[in-house]
Amino acid sequence: MNPLPHYGVDPLPGLPGSVTICEVGPRDGLQNEQAIVPADVKVELVARLADAGHTVIETTSLVHPKWVPQLADAEEVLRRVERRPGVRYPVLVPNRRGLDRALDLGVTDIAVFASATESFAKANLNRTVDESLEMFAPVVARAREAGLNVRGYLSMCWGDPWEGEVPIPQVVATASRLLRLGCTELSLGDTIGVATPGRVAALLSALTAADVHIGQIAVHFHDTYGQGLANTLTALRAGVRTVDASAGGLGGCPYAGGATGNLATEDLVWQLAGLGIHTGIDLAKLVDTSVWLAERIGRPLTSGTARALATEPSTKH
Repeated sequence: MNPLPHYGVDPLPGLPGSVTICEVGPRDGLQNEQAIVPADVKVELVARLADAGHTVIETTSLVHPKWVPQLADAEEVLRRVERRPGVRYPVLVPNRRGLDRALDLGVTDIAVFASATESFAKANLNRTVDESLEMFAPVVARAREAGLNVRGYLSMCWGDPWEGEVPIPQVVATASRLLRLGCTELSLGDTIGVATPGRVAALLSALTAADVHIGQIAVHFHDTYGQGLANTLTALRAGVRTVDASAGGLGGCPYAGGATGNLATEDLVWQLAGLGIHTGIDLAKLVDTSVWLAERIGRPLTSGTARALATEPSTKH
């Protein structure tokens, strides 16, 4: 259902007919909440997101509870989530032990998390960039042998709170190494939200010049400076067809000061619908989910679209 029939739909040239939204709220969103969200809420959140039409829902992380206590119930959540046909439920794994747990739980999609900068690699993984890639190599290889899809997250692609601007060749080099390990998709992270459209275009151009296929690239923007939608539009014009977003704008990064919420899924769906780009997501159901979630975590979420539609009865469907 197009959520904008009474405001008009006007496509722009050079944009795709459809976009896949990777919903990261249940993992990347909830891991940054100070309070522990009950497993019941997490399981219902995933179900609601599937009801709204999501086909890729990042469900949790099999990381040690010491590092991310908010997701200590990962195994319970994965056992209880109803996995529906046509919906993928990726899980972040940090190492071989995490992969073992994922395989035991019947996970079919995993993700590993790398950094384009040394400072963030040490803060987040307690390893250098080289050491972290060495740790991921057997994880990715075994996952691929088992038939799993493997997403490689690459953080700090445009800026680092300790190092400042991140040189494009540095990002390209690490991105290429992740793909050579066997990752089937590469998600480029603007972890502290400092990217602008020109910088996004420059990095994507450099990656394709280095023989990285644009179809393997996803983008993951934080909205710290309000640039998430502009950056996304730039990425789509460059050929990207997968965009990460979080219901209500939930999330951030516990290891990066200044990283505010992710790009809100509702805001992204509103923009794409106005451009005539298909996502398969029912915006009204998604807004209802974000309102429901905000009540359970005890604070309002940041999506302007969710706020607008939640308070304007005439726009509800």
